[in-house]
Amino acid sequence: MFQSHSVHVIVPAYNEEATIADVVTEFLAQEHVDRVVVVDNNCKDATAERATAAGAEVITESDPGYGCAIRAGLNHSTAEGADILVITEADGSFRAGDLPKLLHYLEDCRMVLGTRTTRQMVEQGANMDKKLRWGNVIMAKWLELCWYLPHEPRLTDVGCSYRALWSDAWTQIRPGTREPGPSFSPEMICEAYRQGLRVVEIPVHYGARLGGESKHSDGIVKVAKTAIGMFRTICRKRFLGS
Repeated sequence: MFQSHSVHVIVPAYNEEATIADVVTEFLAQEHVDRVVVVDNNCKDATAERATAAGAEVITESDPGYGCAIRAGLNHSTAEGADILVITEADGSFRAGDLPKLLHYLEDCRMVLGTRTTRQMVEQGANMDKKLRWGNVIMAKWLELCWYLPHEPRLTDVGCSYRALWSDAWTQIRPGTREPGPSFSPEMICEAYRQGLRVVEIPVHYGARLGGESKHSDGIVKVAKTAIGMFRTICRKRFLGS
């Protein structure tokens, strides 16, 4: 609980048996966390079993994609009565120790976004070289420009998947989200601005994966595909309003 508000941590997972138990254990050790919900997105390994053994609640989502998995977890926790929804990764690249910071900033807004572009907080071995860091900054500045009026956002990393929001904020933006893959991350932000919600971005630690490989940023082809998808999503939300 955080100031009498229940907190659920949602972890989308696709074949993360090497890391999921450590992630679940680390977040459950945080005093504010009431439940860790792992979304089994068609895993073919022992991810679900290891998550359950570590103390997580495991749900399944058959529609493939990061966005589909996150949406399923957010919907499930909202239906279960969670007040605060936290999204993180199953690969161990984010630190549970940053969670209290996200929660405290959530007192003053509807959604808190992490950013991995502060060099001093990107650990050695993390999947965030200059190309990825500046690519994220450029995409964030494009979103910032698109929504400058009336919100005047300050963004540096629309792809960071470590974030927290109130469950009623998710209920408000949910009808405007549809992206099945990584473009779901900027789509959430755009829809929050469309709904007039206050969004704050803060630096978070970003480390090396504890195992496995990135599904969206491992190699130039995946990076380019993800970037193009995000650009199209931002343009669709801003100029087509859908």
